[in-house]
Amino acid sequence: MLWQFGVLYFSEGAPIGFLWWAMPTLLRTEGVAVERITALTAALVLPWTLKFLWAPLIDALRGPRWGFRHWAGAAQIGMGLALVPLCFIDPGETFAWWFALLLTHAVCAATQDVAIDALALKAADERARGKLTAAMQAGMLVGRSLFGGGAILVAGYAGWPGVFAALILAVWSALAVLWRMDPEPPMETVVESKLHTFATTLREGFARRTTWWGLGFALLAGAGFEAAGALAGPLLIDSGVTAESTGWFFAGPVVVAMALGGVVGGLWADNGSRVSRVSLASVGVSLGVLAVGFAALSGATGAGLMGCLAGLYLGIGCFTAASYALFMDLTDPKIGATQFSTFMAATNGCEAWAVWMGGKLVTRFEYGPAFIAMAVVGLLGLLFLRPLRTRRK
Repeated sequence: MLWQFGVLYFSEGAPIGFLWWAMPTLLRTEGVAVERITALTAALVLPWTLKFLWAPLIDALRGPRWGFRHWAGAAQIGMGLALVPLCFIDPGETFAWWFALLLTHAVCAATQDVAIDALALKAADERARGKLTAAMQAGMLVGRSLFGGGAILVAGYAGWPGVFAALILAVWSALAVLWRMDPEPPMETVVESKLHTFATTLREGFARRTTWWGLGFALLAGAGFEAAGALAGPLLIDSGVTAESTGWFFAGPVVVAMALGGVVGGLWADNGSRVSRVSLASVGVSLGVLAVGFAALSGATGAGLMGCLAGLYLGIGCFTAASYALFMDLTDPKIGATQFSTFMAATNGCEAWAVWMGGKLVTRFEYGPAFIAMAVVGLLGLLFLRPLRTRRK
């Protein structure tokens, strides 16, 4: 089971790696302003931010012949179809079409995320959720590596068409694993009205106080590292690092650091108080962002910045695995697609506003002060963890 979800999360990580790592770096090498890059990235994150709006439909519109696997498969097909035209059009000449197709791809990808997360919740043993999230993070990071750093390298030889063709192949290849998975557990109840189910799942998901504390944490805690992650490529380019070296950095050290952090964070989160573990991971990742900010402020370049960023990505991996396990704890599996996807949407919402704000701060104050400010904001997320120490769903 672990390897299957690792592969499925690979298909989730591939588009994320391209949109959040490769694309900003490639656009910066072409001279696009940082503020415009971050605005574009934030716009493409919106489907992941808003996916909670249609997540209840995925919970409700299921039956004996149409389950979460079917939703995920349909979304993966749509993801690939949206990318096919991009193999033949130039973003510089037809930017509106280019953006519209990428946005369509992002909507399908966000829908895929909802269905796969719901599948994971159905399959997860409560005592091994950290291990499952670690396997999922490992798969996602391989996808990010190949289509984050790897896409930067491929673009140098095959251009945008080569990158999009490889991305289509990666997404559609995951269909084979999806359809070979064990059948989903049967639905516990048969409802007469799908519309009634939609309303019920939406109401139940937002009635829990723990949902709101979790959402507050998700919307704030990642502010520092989300902004730093989106700006890392442009930071390296502006510091004199070549696009090729930046690509190898994202494809190698970054992914190894995040994967190691994910494994350690997942195992660590399964042994002790989940909230305490997540709190410590949150403080650690904010300190990592501060380190990168002070390094940039001091004029560090090349290897110095890469070293600080590698340490930060180690912390990001640990924090992500631990916090996802916490979100699983706060989720009722009966409305898994709705509630868990709402938490995931909130983390993406954090990325959207943090990346946008980070771009604004960099334009006005440069990279160092921007990173430091966003790290401090991220620490405010700890305020939402305190009530979870004594409350459960």
